[in-house]
Amino acid sequence: MPSLKSLKVRIASVKSTQKITKAMNLVATAKLRGAQAAAISGRPFAEGAARVIGNLALNMVGPEAPRLLTGTGKDATQLILVLTSERGLCGAYNSNMVKLARRKADDLLAAGKSVKLYVVGKKGRAQLQRTHGKLIVATHSLEGRKLLTFDDAKVIADDVIARFRAGEFDIAHILYAHYQSALTQVPTDERLIPVRRAEVAETGRLPASIEFEPNPESILRELLPRSIATHIYQALLESRASEEGARMTAMDSATRNAGDMIGRLTLTYNRTRQAAITKELIEIISGAEAL
Repeated sequence: MPSLKSLKVRIASVKSTQKITKAMNLVATAKLRGAQAAAISGRPFAEGAARVIGNLALNMVGPEAPRLLTGTGKDATQLILVLTSERGLCGAYNSNMVKLARRKADDLLAAGKSVKLYVVGKKGRAQLQRTHGKLIVATHSLEGRKLLTFDDAKVIADDVIARFRAGEFDIAHILYAHYQSALTQVPTDERLIPVRRAEVAETGRLPASIEFEPNPESILRELLPRSIATHIYQALLESRASEEGARMTAMDSATRNAGDMIGRLTLTYNRTRQAAITKELIEIISGAEAL
């Protein structure tokens, strides 16, 4: 049976923890509003940009087509860009992303491909380092960034594109958490390079009679790097909203669990105290009767 003092100390400790988790829940809730708004408002632009690039590239073939669109013609070496968080205490968010990255890498290795990992966020880097450390070729940190900007994505995009042009890989994938709600974040795997072409049956296809100046090839060479940066930027926004949603849910759960624990400990404390009082009364009565 624990002592009254130890129970009192533990109750005070859990109450302090509950205050911290409640404060973190409130902070995450406030941050989620902005992150959710940014992710949702960016989707139409990202989808529209991808559709324009895809439609423009429908009939782009031959040596004139940019390599970012056509690829190298091989798939021997593949780069996996993994987006994780800089901070923890966000439930299974980072674990889910790391699981997806490990499964993707293992499947490619089993298929005889060479795999390289590019990890954004120190939490994912720490977990992947233990099992797939030899595959990590680059890392990037966004620590301290309260608001994500297009320039943050452009830095990553420029690095990835430079590595592609240097022949370090043939295909690039991006793994991120697609935000659906505070309770649901879907780990998503998309191809980053070569840029996806639109399907013929897609709505919104550009008419064949449209003329481009100076020419579609020049336009694509300018737009493709920006399209890749836009893709990464939207993935970063989705990941940030997913992270804050997961953190809000995790801290809310931790606060409720702390409340339940405080209730159980308080009940044990009262029972122990009552038992001690009863024991003292019995000893006093027994002593009085013995006189």
